[in-house]
Amino acid sequence: MTEQRSLKFYQADVFTGQPFGGNPVAVFPDTEGLTDDQLQRIAREMNLSETVFVFPPTDPAAVARLRIFTPTQEIPFAGHPVLGTFYVLAHLKRISVTDGITRVTQECNIGLFPIEVHSEQGAVVRVVMAQPKPEFLEPITAVDELYLIAAALGIPKHVIADAKWPLRVVSTGLPVLIVPVRTLTAARSINPDASAIIKVCERFGANGIMVFTTVTVESFASVHARMFAPKIGILEDPATGSAGGALGAYLVQNGVVEVGPTTEILIEQGYEIDRPSRILVQVKSEDDVIQGVTVGGQCVLVVEGMLRF
Repeated sequence: MTEQRSLKFYQADVFTGQPFGGNPVAVFPDTEGLTDDQLQRIAREMNLSETVFVFPPTDPAAVARLRIFTPTQEIPFAGHPVLGTFYVLAHLKRISVTDGITRVTQECNIGLFPIEVHSEQGAVVRVVMAQPKPEFLEPITAVDELYLIAAALGIPKHVIADAKWPLRVVSTGLPVLIVPVRTLTAARSINPDASAIIKVCERFGANGIMVFTTVTVESFASVHARMFAPKIGILEDPATGSAGGALGAYLVQNGVVEVGPTTEILIEQGYEIDRPSRILVQVKSEDDVIQGVTVGGQCVLVVEGMLRF
């Protein structure tokens, strides 16, 4: 008989300070010796948008190497899984954290990136991650392409054709198609067609579609957003750090928000699926050129468990 293995895991809700809000992530802090197939099977069993497996770093500059899986595939980079993982590692005292800002480096499949853990009176109040510099593809303007995107979202073409800003793919680690709409009603009326969204994403080289409007539920939010990523196994994501960074860069690039040397943007997301989330994005610019993007938020631990297989 094959010897049974037990793995401790933790689940954190990310981009929220309240349990049952934000975006949940499962974190397995001790996963040496597992095969790729086992990692994928575990992620499918957890059935969350992402599950993170922590390994020793291959680069001595990093404190941990993260591998991130959706229920269907491994992805090279993500936002909320990274933030949730470092919140869990701080909770477990796997990384040394002091009051103020503790800076460490994470290793993932696309390289090394800095992490900031913000603590007050011994408690972690926010985790912040740097993202790669944004890449912008050409705006999408062809009428037939706008029709395809609108049909995939289940909204009339004029809802996106009448928006002030362009549709375009932006990446700060993972490419996402940014789609502006004019009103909160339009954003909330979306009826996504998963297969059509997958076709749109394949056509434009994106991992998902992020829809936004400057009309918000909360007065303190900069934009209201929804993210659809069935291509990687997630119909609608309640909070998306990687897409949030791309959206923040888009908002600055297109002058949607007031831009300064450091532009601070608060994205509200997840309201339509009853998981309100708040994503804090900072975009640093110099001479109208974006120099860096960071994404951060609160986290809360909700589950400690043991997986046996």
